[in-house]
Amino acid sequence: MYKTFAILFSLLLFVPNKFFLEETTSKIECFSYLLKEQDISVTEVLKETDLFLYNNCSEYNFGINKQAVWIKIETEDISGFSNPLLVLNSSSLDYVYLYPVKSGEAERELVSGRLTGIEKRYFNSHKIVFQLSETEKEADYLLLKIENTDKKIFTGYLTEDSHFKSIIDFENILFGLLTGVFVGLFFYNLFLYFSVRDKIYLVYVLHTLLVWMAQASILGFTQVLFWPEWDWMNSRSIVIFSSLVSIVGIWFLRIFLQTKHFVPKLDLGFNFIYVVYLFILSNAIIFSTTLSYQVILVTQSVVVLYVLFVAWATLKMGYRPARYYLLAWSIFMIGIFLFVLSEMGIIPTNNLTAYIMPLGSALEVVLLSFALADKINILKKEKEEEQAEKLQVLKENENLIREQNNMLEEKVRIRTDELELALRTLQNTQSQLVNQEKMASLGQLTAGIAHEINNPINFVSSNITPLKRDIKDIMEVIEFYRNSGEREFTASTKKEAKKLEEDLELDYVLEEVEQLLKGMDDGAKRTVEIVKGLRIFSRVDEQDVKKVDLHDGINSTLILLNSTIPGKIRIVRDFGELPMVECLAGKINQVFMNILNNAVHALADHLDKIADPKITVRTKAFTDHVVVEIEDNGQGMPENVKQRIFEPFFTTKPVGKGTGLGLSIVYSIIENHKGTLEVNTEEGQGTTFIISLPIYQNAPKYE
Repeated sequence: MYKTFAILFSLLLFVPNKFFLEETTSKIECFSYLLKEQDISVTEVLKETDLFLYNNCSEYNFGINKQAVWIKIETEDISGFSNPLLVLNSSSLDYVYLYPVKSGEAERELVSGRLTGIEKRYFNSHKIVFQLSETEKEADYLLLKIENTDKKIFTGYLTEDSHFKSIIDFENILFGLLTGVFVGLFFYNLFLYFSVRDKIYLVYVLHTLLVWMAQASILGFTQVLFWPEWDWMNSRSIVIFSSLVSIVGIWFLRIFLQTKHFVPKLDLGFNFIYVVYLFILSNAIIFSTTLSYQVILVTQSVVVLYVLFVAWATLKMGYRPARYYLLAWSIFMIGIFLFVLSEMGIIPTNNLTAYIMPLGSALEVVLLSFALADKINILKKEKEEEQAEKLQVLKENENLIREQNNMLEEKVRIRTDELELALRTLQNTQSQLVNQEKMASLGQLTAGIAHEINNPINFVSSNITPLKRDIKDIMEVIEFYRNSGEREFTASTKKEAKKLEEDLELDYVLEEVEQLLKGMDDGAKRTVEIVKGLRIFSRVDEQDVKKVDLHDGINSTLILLNSTIPGKIRIVRDFGELPMVECLAGKINQVFMNILNNAVHALADHLDKIADPKITVRTKAFTDHVVVEIEDNGQGMPENVKQRIFEPFFTTKPVGKGTGLGLSIVYSIIENHKGTLEVNTEEGQGTTFIISLPIYQNAPKYE
């Protein structure tokens, strides 16, 4: 493939010169020119011949504008030709008018150009050709008027009619070779698309087709092959296909180089480039082809550099296929730059600049095909490595399967034992739940008893104080009698009284009465506290949300637990100022009971290991919620236990001492109150339960 393009490149640069150097061919290098408005007539131009400028045998490009270019060619070289032809190299000129001028007047007008149609040309080809008759030979000079919507480049030569056919045949063969390369690449990559179903090949096929259409339009072959009489397309095909090939080329670049993955920020710049090309297309189709051609020349110059930078950045990221793309785009970039510079008139127009775009485009398409092939090799290598890894994994899996087959039987046996154990556990749980229901009924009964014995206890408690007062009065009477007896009784009476006091042990009785009264007073007070605690804690009759003092609930719970709390455990109350909290008091008291009971058990099981066992209850108030912290300095919990403490039926207590439902019920109660329950614990560092409750269960209330 490289040898083919080397031959084509040599043919492009050197073989045409062979024709120009033939005796039957003469290049038109020196002439005069004048730029005027397009609507000016030849008669008016002939009056201004002194305004023509000499091109110094080097200026052939007259820019992109809406003016007409008038070319003045001397006829002294025409006399050497027997049947001369004037051939213009550029095939993209809209209209070219030829006027033989003699004695200051135009003798006739000949017209050719891409908008005059193929059929009206002297020779049915992509070239603009004028056959020169004796009129032109005898004229003082030839005057050409060139009208064009885009670039105005005049390069031409004089040749014999017989020799012109060989020149056309050569250019047709050259274009045929280029077309053959494009067709081969087109069908090869189309076959790859249907084989691998990767859309990048379909995009490349479309890119190849559009590149060929763009180059064929520039060289004038699309007019010959497709739309010889379609003037609208003839005047716009270069802009349309150049824009389309750029859009599809960038699309191919983004897929091939994976720019969205490797250079996402640079990839966003292509969206702006799409907008520019869409403007060029729409403007060429609807408004001004001249403006679109001017914009596309500038845009192409910027885009090729941006694409080159993106490809380089992708290569720097370590993406190997970017190497071929970078090479292909560099060659294409050189071709575009030389073509654009020649179109703008910055560098001279010659054979190299005239054919560099087709050659650069063809080389780019070929190198991109190599890049796709290289990508296939990379994918193939990656697939082979992936298959090798999969094979290794399969071998490892076989070993694992053999090991797991042995393990599965053991696991099935263990699982069967676990299921049997779970069944027994469920049966025990069912029994425990029945017992719990009984305990709940017992709690209701206890609440009822507490209510019923409240009045008798109040009666006893209230009667102790007057009883103390009455006995004190009796003691005063007895003391009076004793003192009076000492003064007034006879000796025998005193002796009998003394004997009676000794028999009755009056001093002991009086001391015992005082101790009994004190014990009755303490017992009555204690009984009142217990009854009060039972009433506050149970509250089974309260099913509606009410405002509750949480401190009362905590205190009553501690009173009820007092008999189960070992003497070594200290209870520390760190109470803050709490507002009344809306809640179900009985449920919240149940929360306190379960958590405090767990804390007591956590400390009681390790009293010999803890220097100062204590349970601290803290309360804090915030804007819209309150926090109750219950902390113990016991042994704490390991992480695996902490993760499961709220699961139903999970317990660390021995069989018969715990159901595993306490903390699960606590969690449900707090959740139903729209609060949160957190646990901070570390093994050996104690445990803290943090209860957060909203002050209001619904919307905040303002009283």
